[in-house]
Amino acid sequence: MKTKAWGGRFQKALDPRVEKFNASLPFDHALFKHDIQGSIAHTHMLARQKLISFDEAELICAGLEQIQSELQQGLHVMDTACEDIHMLIEHLLVQKIGVIGKKLHTGRSRNDQVTLDLKLYCRENVTIIQNLLAALLQTLKDLSIQHATHIMPGYTHLQEAQPIFLGQYFSAYQAMFQRDATRIQDWFKRMNLSPLGAGALAGSSLPLDRIWVAQTLGFDNIVENALDAVSDRDYVIELCSFASILMVHLSRLSEDLIIWSTQEFNFVALDDAFATGSSLMPQKKNPDVLELVRGKSGRIFGHLMAILTVMKALPLAYNKDMQEDKEIVFDTIKTLIACLEIMPLFLNSLQFNTKQMENRVDKSFMNATNILEKLVLKGMAFRDAHHTVGQWVQMANTQNKTLQEIMQEYE
Repeated sequence: MKTKAWGGRFQKALDPRVEKFNASLPFDHALFKHDIQGSIAHTHMLARQKLISFDEAELICAGLEQIQSELQQGLHVMDTACEDIHMLIEHLLVQKIGVIGKKLHTGRSRNDQVTLDLKLYCRENVTIIQNLLAALLQTLKDLSIQHATHIMPGYTHLQEAQPIFLGQYFSAYQAMFQRDATRIQDWFKRMNLSPLGAGALAGSSLPLDRIWVAQTLGFDNIVENALDAVSDRDYVIELCSFASILMVHLSRLSEDLIIWSTQEFNFVALDDAFATGSSLMPQKKNPDVLELVRGKSGRIFGHLMAILTVMKALPLAYNKDMQEDKEIVFDTIKTLIACLEIMPLFLNSLQFNTKQMENRVDKSFMNATNILEKLVLKGMAFRDAHHTVGQWVQMANTQNKTLQEIMQEYE
């Protein structure tokens, strides 16, 4: 593309080094399907509003559909002279159908176009995330039922605390991930508003039908304020936020299972198909899947901090800084999907050593709180009961006896 779409008032060609630095096409080409989806809806609206003829709209849409097929087949070079996916598609359209292709951009700016594309991309992929999260929730529910009566040690400060059920443990994570699901639902309500028709920042004097385009593309409504429509990236920040919270939960679950798989705990056995070995130490069996999930949480946290930093001091309305949002979104979604895909498979591959868990409970002092509460029921003040049972624990430790044996001596 020799002449820039914006080049009418410029007397010099763009320096090739600036052209390369400025271009987003090397990464935003991932939006081509969503850009064409939005462009087809926009074209139909232009025809409905008599801004172009229906014959022209038919020609434009047919051309766009051909270009989508060609892009899917990898038939076009990602020429950075086109700057971004929007200009590449328009350039290809003009090459294909001639001057009529230049009418596609009527009543539209890349500012409202790009956020439309990104919203469509987020909506499509977050639906995938919702389905994967639902599968994880079902896996945790199944495990909570399967292990409903299996006793295990419960921990605080990673110290043995009180007996719990293994099913109760999985139910706790089920509750966490269920909250994640509701956060995504809340995000969807705020995100699902169409920005198209906002133009560069002040709308358009053309008789556009923003509502019709929004409904056609499956949005609940439009973003009313044009300034807000092109400068808002709250939906990206929120996406990174709920993704970060979800990754916290995945990371904590991973950490528990990593600890449980050690020889010191021996609560869970890793399946050979979901573990790796050492290139030096032949006895090793490593929980790499869990460690990668735990590590990738930091990657997603970093994306949240990045988009917050990008947006924190931007004046209204659009600024080129916001081009940085796309790689953040792409990698956040890709990473989260990868983690959610593997986790149910990994959980279902595990063998839980419930006998070992029960033995640890039997050999511990984890029933101390139950004994304390029995003393309270007999009329002893809580603090006195707490002190008494604490002394019995100390005596049991010293004499290498169980807490029940010490307690019987004082009954």
